[in-house]
Amino acid sequence: MADVTRRLFLRHLRGTPTTWIRHSVRGRVRHEGVGQSFWYRPLVGVLSEVPVDDRELPLLFHARTSDFADVTVQATVTYRIADPALAAGRLDFSVDPHKGVARGRPLDQVATLLAELAQQPALDLLARVPLAEALTDIATVREAVSAALRDEGRLTDVGVSVVSARVVAVRPEPEMERALQTPTRETVQVEADRATYARRAQAVEQERAIAENELQNKIELARREQQLVEQHGANSRRKVELEAAAELAVAQGRAEREKVANAAAAERARVLAAAEAEKERTLTAAKAEGVRGIGLAEAEAEAARLAAYRDLSPEVLHALALREVAGQLPEIGQLTVTPDVLTGLLGRLSR
Repeated sequence: MADVTRRLFLRHLRGTPTTWIRHSVRGRVRHEGVGQSFWYRPLVGVLSEVPVDDRELPLLFHARTSDFADVTVQATVTYRIADPALAAGRLDFSVDPHKGVARGRPLDQVATLLAELAQQPALDLLARVPLAEALTDIATVREAVSAALRDEGRLTDVGVSVVSARVVAVRPEPEMERALQTPTRETVQVEADRATYARRAQAVEQERAIAENELQNKIELARREQQLVEQHGANSRRKVELEAAAELAVAQGRAEREKVANAAAAERARVLAAAEAEKERTLTAAKAEGVRGIGLAEAEAEAARLAAYRDLSPEVLHALALREVAGQLPEIGQLTVTPDVLTGLLGRLSR
């Protein structure tokens, strides 16, 4: 909508880059074009404002297919007013000169015309095709609608140009749509079940592979443990053998040393025995020689003594014998001489 400003008895209109404005006074065009800005008198001025920008017209209508199924068509038509002068002459695009407000609704007429022109080829096409084809072949419906709008003369007569026509969707009723989706849903479900079963089978296969791998690992561990036990037994046996060999060598060395020691001890004992025997023999000989010498000396002394006693008188001999007897008597602290003792002593002396 143009911007209208009041100044006393004049009005100033300032348009936009997307609106085409015509200002007429008494049937004569004073201003015309896009982006106009001018002063005018509202009492004598006639204004027409035509939008020239692209506009979207959403469409939603029902149709019936050849197999009597109701469908809903959702489309969008993009159009513009290509000839605003022609459109201003055919449709009421007039603007109140005092307020700048549109007096009519010409764009609603254009929208109604476009909706009717777009629906007709879509309805005719869908009536000739079954539901499955209508739902899958949307491009054919779009081409039919685009061709019908492009070649329509009534749009050219009002200066309207269709930029594009798009069919967004063709949808059946909810019950029919669910019925149509059932085979696909079941197929998808079958595929999903197949994928699930395949995944489960793969999972089972993987579990089997994992179990087999674990079993192989256990077998390998058991084999290695057996090898370890065998190696440990071999090592223990080898250790025992080495210890036995070492003990045998030690025992043999000890026996050899004991044998050598025994031999040395025996030799030493033999030498000591021989030396002791030689010593005893020497001592015995020396002792015998000494005894023999002593005996000879004692015999010679006894003989000399006897020879000395042979020449002595009996009184001297008695005195000597008495002295000898006195030397053999024990020590006498007190001596009591009785007649019996004296008699006996005298008798022994006389003998």
